[in-house]
Amino acid sequence: MGAIKIDKILLSIFQRAFKSITDEMSISLTKTTRSPILCEAKDFVTGLYDAEGNMLEQTENLPILSFSLGPVCKVILDQYGDNIHEGDVIIHNDVFSMGNQNNDVAIFKPIFCEGTLIGWSAAKGHQADIGGAVQGGYNPNATEVWQEALRIPAVKLYEKGKFREDVWNLIFANIRLTMVQEDIKAQIGACSLGERRLYALVTKYGIDCYEAHKQELFNSTETMMRAEIASVPNGTYEGSSMVYYDGKHPGSQFEIKAIITVKDEDIIFDFSKTSPETNGFVNGTYTSSCSAITLTFLQMVNPNIPHNQGMIRPLTYIVPEGTILNASYPKATTFGNHLCPQVADSIFKALGPAMPKRVTAGWNHLLCSLFTGDHPRTGEKYVDICFMGLKGGSGAMEGDDGYDHIGMIDASGGLLDQDYEMYEQQTPHLILKHEYLTNSGGAGKWRGGLGIETVIKMGGDDATMVVFGDGDVEQNYGLFGGKGSVLNSIALTYPDGKEHIPMSKDLVEGIPSGTVYKQVAGGGGGYGKAEDRDREAVKWDLRNEVITEDQAKQEYKL
Repeated sequence: MGAIKIDKILLSIFQRAFKSITDEMSISLTKTTRSPILCEAKDFVTGLYDAEGNMLEQTENLPILSFSLGPVCKVILDQYGDNIHEGDVIIHNDVFSMGNQNNDVAIFKPIFCEGTLIGWSAAKGHQADIGGAVQGGYNPNATEVWQEALRIPAVKLYEKGKFREDVWNLIFANIRLTMVQEDIKAQIGACSLGERRLYALVTKYGIDCYEAHKQELFNSTETMMRAEIASVPNGTYEGSSMVYYDGKHPGSQFEIKAIITVKDEDIIFDFSKTSPETNGFVNGTYTSSCSAITLTFLQMVNPNIPHNQGMIRPLTYIVPEGTILNASYPKATTFGNHLCPQVADSIFKALGPAMPKRVTAGWNHLLCSLFTGDHPRTGEKYVDICFMGLKGGSGAMEGDDGYDHIGMIDASGGLLDQDYEMYEQQTPHLILKHEYLTNSGGAGKWRGGLGIETVIKMGGDDATMVVFGDGDVEQNYGLFGGKGSVLNSIALTYPDGKEHIPMSKDLVEGIPSGTVYKQVAGGGGGYGKAEDRDREAVKWDLRNEVITEDQAKQEYKL
């Protein structure tokens, strides 16, 4: 048989079909999961991969997860070799075999056509509990992985279509919430949907046609990305940012340092001069750090580039083991996803002089609370990540103000707010206030996005609050004369009037009913000098209480 002739229209059909399939998988998962973390906040990703584990397409509800499935797929292929069969379902979360975070649990399903492995469908989502010492999975006191979670290296839940009840029971005997079992079933369902859809597509056009057009799609996408890199002046660029407090040593500081080399159509992201790993839980994994690098760079290039394996071929990552971005076994790493803001800051600062029109000022860093306890009305345990309170503003860029209340850069708008009524049903808490925070956007010719103020009256006795994040020591930064924003903060006021200010990595237990929780999530940094801002834009901001009269006069010279 001769070589398959590439049909450009069919090439586009394949690319759009892959995307349609992962979108449908995402919709399925949204409609069938039970945890608000998944069905409301959409803290998950769905994807399709070829037989070798190369990315065909993905739906990126949460960008930090978007590049975390492909490396695990290759691990599974290496582990199982020829022992991969139709009807297999594989589960994985292990951070020391290319997982990104313990709570982010992946399901993989191989896809066969005419007895040939043609691809994989996969879904990864943040589970409400994953075992370990602390309900919810975040343990600021952890120094090793066993204090954080149940490790799940790749293992089959189904083998040749047969349910492995022994494996299922072993896993879920170590996880507190029965809800997690139902959410994993939903992920399996989404993967089965992806399997059916890719099988139908390949059956329609034939395996040879699919393989030929898939390779052409990778090649054409690579060409698009190389053209973007070629537009950046050759050179070596450096930038850095700081991480504060590792959960164990007050006052500790760590540097994230990026050395970026652009040579013609290739780009190297070198983080080898980043600080060594910590003895606390503020460490990243190779996968989470490479995901952070990729999603940050994608915000600086053509948004129409398809997201497949060809897109990342020109990108080289150097993230040595033993650094804070790639901790060695058996270090604690749950915080790793949340080092993305510092990774992004270092990249934006490095490439700002070379790509001034494509970088943004600093985004607000994550400072998050996770509440756990017993719901007095239902008698059941609950876990809630207070998504609505943690979402700050994004940094401004040339020509555009930052987005208000968008969330941290590793979510990039993908992390949705919780519904107020659902929140008050699923937790024993009452929302007293949730609104934009005046003066929280960094001043500039283009203003940073607004942050948020959230006040909640907590219900249920003996609740536990886990705090994890940053941004309470150093405000984010403005660019080219723009100003930074306000600091993040969290405060508890107990019923007796006593106030408690938790640290940025903290575990607060025994919180009584009636305690008032207050959180400020800062805005984004400004871009350009504030006095150069359009006068009508300043007046609009003042009229709509985005800024105060004092800021209008002092910063914007109105």
